[in-house]
Amino acid sequence: MARRIDELDFLKCVFIVLMVTFHLIYIGDKYPYAKQLVYTFHIPAFLLISGYLVGLDKTPRAFLRNVGWMAVPYVIMESGYIVMSAVLPVRDGLDRLDVSIWANKLLLHPLGPYWYLHTLMVGSLGGYWAYRCRRWLPGTYSLLLWLAAVLGVLSVGCRLAAPSSLFYLGAGMALRICQVRFTTFFQPSWGAFLFLAVLALDPEHLDRFTLAGVAITYLAISASLAVYASLGTFVRRCCLFVGQNTFVILVFSPLFTLPSRWMVPWFRFDDSGLVFWGVAFAFVLGGCFGVAALMDRWHLSRYFWGKERMLQRFGQETEAGG
Repeated sequence: MARRIDELDFLKCVFIVLMVTFHLIYIGDKYPYAKQLVYTFHIPAFLLISGYLVGLDKTPRAFLRNVGWMAVPYVIMESGYIVMSAVLPVRDGLDRLDVSIWANKLLLHPLGPYWYLHTLMVGSLGGYWAYRCRRWLPGTYSLLLWLAAVLGVLSVGCRLAAPSSLFYLGAGMALRICQVRFTTFFQPSWGAFLFLAVLALDPEHLDRFTLAGVAITYLAISASLAVYASLGTFVRRCCLFVGQNTFVILVFSPLFTLPSRWMVPWFRFDDSGLVFWGVAFAFVLGGCFGVAALMDRWHLSRYFWGKERMLQRFGQETEAGG
């Protein structure tokens, strides 16, 4: 059993924390510029890591099994989110709901955070098929061009995912194809914080599908890796635990970020919003882990995730790429 890459789990922890933070509408509205900056790099970074870990060298059966068990929580949770968007006062909600709208949102234009799973499945299937064609291509550069072409067709031609999203997912796959270690390409650097701050001063740079956006993503990853190297043992283990369970947080967090808005009136005394953030964040993470633990305990995980146990134990070493 291969060991996980701790640095990647730490990065996933950092970026899932930022995702949950700015999915709390009160925090996003209170700090709009910070939200714009974070959205420039946290999703691209997640996509890079996902592309790197997508498992292009797996057998077709193993690969399709992974994608299939990604589809199960996607279909269930996205369907629930679609219904909720039609009946509750949420942002970008639906005016009406019928079978055609449900199918359109589920298959082509997902609502809410589950677009990430949709993009990951579409991009992974396209990337895997492109990689399987390598036997007919003359070399690595040809394979990379073919990968770019396939992902381009899926995004621009078929409009199944945003071009910027498949760009970063494909970049992660390209690192793996070229056999470049993620932690070699992204070097830890405290100086990255300085350059990141300089780029962040100009709002025109806060676009992930520009050279400035690519640079911001690179710098955010490098700066985060510098922080990882300086962490104490206990803090590091806590971060790795969160990073090992990001799939659980991604799937279940909308169940708890939405009701967290009802807590806002309790924290009007704190203009910074930080007290609300601390309580709401603990509520979201505790809720996500609690649901996953109950599913494990009641033996439901095998039907929802395709695993006997989904929630990783604190300090547990598990298979890489999980």
